[in-house]
Amino acid sequence: MDMSRRAFLRGAGGGIAVTAIGALGFGAIEQAFAADIKPYRLARTVQTRNTCPYCSVACGIIMYAPGDTAKDAPRALMHIEGDPDHPTNRGTLCPKGAALLDFVRAPTRTKVPLHRAPNSNEFQEVTWDFALDRIARLMKDDRDHNFIAKNADGVTVNRWLSTGFLAASATTNETAFLTFKAVRAAGMVVFDNQARV
Repeated sequence: MDMSRRAFLRGAGGGIAVTAIGALGFGAIEQAFAADIKPYRLARTVQTRNTCPYCSVACGIIMYAPGDTAKDAPRALMHIEGDPDHPTNRGTLCPKGAALLDFVRAPTRTKVPLHRAPNSNEFQEVTWDFALDRIARLMKDDRDHNFIAKNADGVTVNRWLSTGFLAASATTNETAFLTFKAVRAAGMVVFDNQARV
């Protein structure tokens, strides 16, 4: 076999390098590295997209909860992060949005409707049906009592001035449009959106 001195030195140097690496214990480095990697903790979770509740920017968030409910364990959020596909924040969150997990897990967070009866000094828990029916009844009574159909000149105005409406800005344009139409159809003049607050 005809071999040049340069080819011999290159081959010998490569062999020595491989032998030295094996002798120093680097032969199984890939297997040891792979065994040391922790499994991705969000790999078996269920993702839910939502909107951050803090301000009028309406950043998109992704909430993660355990996906394995075979143990009949209550599902609880384990991680919240910004939604990279959301056009508003593109995956970023402000400090308040980044702390949403603490907000969700706070023991002082209100989770059910509370009602304080007239002349009472305490709130009591009520059902959602009771709360929505009570709000609807009070609004209807107020509208019936304070609705202005015609002004002093006899012109039809259909105004309801005693109640206002503050809409949430963390909604889609379609929802905001329907909210505006419903509020104006009821005759409310006082109407604003959280985005302006």
